[in-house]
Amino acid sequence: MSNLTISVFGNKIFLEIINEIKLFSKFQIKYYEDLDLCVKDAEEQNLLVIFFVNKKDENFFKKRKINNFPSILIVESSTPKNMFYSELREQLNMPFTILEFEKKLISLIAKYKFKKNSLIQLSGYILDKNERNIKKNNLQLKLSEKEINFLILFNKSKEPVSRNLVLKKVWNYSSASQTHTVETHIHRLRKKIFEKFGDDHFIKNNNKGYYI
Repeated sequence: MSNLTISVFGNKIFLEIINEIKLFSKFQIKYYEDLDLCVKDAEEQNLLVIFFVNKKDENFFKKRKINNFPSILIVESSTPKNMFYSELREQLNMPFTILEFEKKLISLIAKYKFKKNSLIQLSGYILDKNERNIKKNNLQLKLSEKEINFLILFNKSKEPVSRNLVLKKVWNYSSASQTHTVETHIHRLRKKIFEKFGDDHFIKNNNKGYYI
């Protein structure tokens, strides 16, 4: 996390303050005055953003769900608590102390790191182990634990994975087991993937086994 960039929107004085604090010396610090540009850069580069939100900007954050990059929204004291809270977003009401801010920042970075480590790039899709879903082009599909496990197995292997190995690694069955468990689960998942994403080539197979 030491190479994480912290962007600040809307308060140059705060920018000067954190530049003087040792805690932030390991981060790159950027400043934005253009809200749309700040959000665009954060979405593309996974920046951590500290937004100073005034009344005129509140609707922007109410309407827009921003969950793919971490952010702290610093709002006026009259703003209801947790009004803007979400999975990767913290809210801090003014006035606040640097200690309070530091706690929010450390908590947010930990959640972001956990979230990032749960994501696997998978042949044009994003597999989220923690949320148990697969995503592509703003669509997402809920998966079972077994489906997650054998997709991870396929993704890790450089060679097609045999039915017997899937039985052993995912179901803990012996290779001699007479069962159609693997075939049934893969058929169901292929059907779900096609219905959600229109992709009928997601899980392939040959005489050696299954692969992605």
